[in-house]
Amino acid sequence: MIPDTDVIAEGFKGEKAIVLPYSVCNYQAQNNITSKLHITHIGYYPTAKKHYRDRQEGCTEYILIYCEKGRGWIKQDEMLYNLSRNDLYIIPKNTTHSYGSKANDPWSIYWIHFQGTEASLFENIMGQIIHINDTDSNKHTDRFQLFESIYQNLEMGYSPENLEYTSFCLQYFLASIKYSAQYEENNRIKHDNIIQDIIMFMKDNLESNISLDEISAHFNYSKSHLINLFKQKTSYPPMVYYNQLRMQRACSYLQFTFLKIKEIAFKLNFYDPFHFSKAFTKEMKMSPQDYRKKYQK
Repeated sequence: MIPDTDVIAEGFKGEKAIVLPYSVCNYQAQNNITSKLHITHIGYYPTAKKHYRDRQEGCTEYILIYCEKGRGWIKQDEMLYNLSRNDLYIIPKNTTHSYGSKANDPWSIYWIHFQGTEASLFENIMGQIIHINDTDSNKHTDRFQLFESIYQNLEMGYSPENLEYTSFCLQYFLASIKYSAQYEENNRIKHDNIIQDIIMFMKDNLESNISLDEISAHFNYSKSHLINLFKQKTSYPPMVYYNQLRMQRACSYLQFTFLKIKEIAFKLNFYDPFHFSKAFTKEMKMSPQDYRKKYQK
């Protein structure tokens, strides 16, 4: 029985989410740093009215839910837990569970799916409600900022540096819960260099189909110098990185809009829907139709 919850909603205004491609998750599982702890899905649902999930066979990842405000509930192995403002809960992997928001006061939640060989180090904070006291010493707002830092880095693409950075951030996030007494503050890392400027330029032009020539001209670099510099910093050629960002935008359109597949294809300047579908399937290991069916609730 669903406690005080209506039917599943189609979406939440202001929601955002990233589902990392299969190839990226596979890389993380093999990388010496990220294999210890890495993110597979991440998102934020504000005022998630009618939010509901039911996984009778559990999930292959651990699921962290951090309630920013409002109220919700989690049912794990027949035990029911009620969550409210500043409550955090981590659902262990492969456990039967369901969860949802309260109908009269829907929750706003930050959530992360994660895996890793060292996830068991945090077992003592799993399967129970952890309340974060609203005090300066706990600095719960810094955790929200840390979450945003993780999200923004993944939003900028899947370079090894971004993935490794978010892996360490996730470890820090979980450690701030496990060792709350020792937790002091979040030292955010800010990047201010030409590579970040180039990536922002790419993100601003995801629907313009820019070329390597245009990027080089915009930053007054030769193509060869730009390629060498970009690969040195991200491990990817510029246009490969650009296409990854386009796929990320495509995922967002598929998950959070009702645009038709062909509309998304033309919006992102693919030759035709077939070319878009082929490129998407190669990157995400599933077709656009299957992705939308799986993730658009």
